[in-house]
Amino acid sequence: MNPYVLLAAAIVSEVVGTTALQYADGFSNLLPTGVLIAGYLTSFYLLSLILDQLPIGPVYATWSAVAIVLITVIGTVFLDQRIDPAGAIGIALIIGGVYLLNVVSDVSVH
Repeated sequence: MNPYVLLAAAIVSEVVGTTALQYADGFSNLLPTGVLIAGYLTSFYLLSLILDQLPIGPVYATWSAVAIVLITVIGTVFLDQRIDPAGAIGIALIIGGVYLLNVVSDVSVH
């Protein structure tokens, strides 16, 4: 399977798990805790498959950065959390860093 499709699925799984973490209430709420565990396990399993085809640095950087951006958007849009201008600049820098690593740098597989 295409490693970039797997990477997208790994990111979505991680974001689902992290979103469930907001509701797990210290692992005392069983349904969100189960979603959290399933999301993280799925994400790391998919990452292990991806690393057979792509280098770990760009994969991990992309996985974590895109997840950070998505979690920030989810928190802002759905969980009534706020982001200030400095946070928005930080998110823009994360996006720029992933772009540089995956498109401009020779570290990534083009």
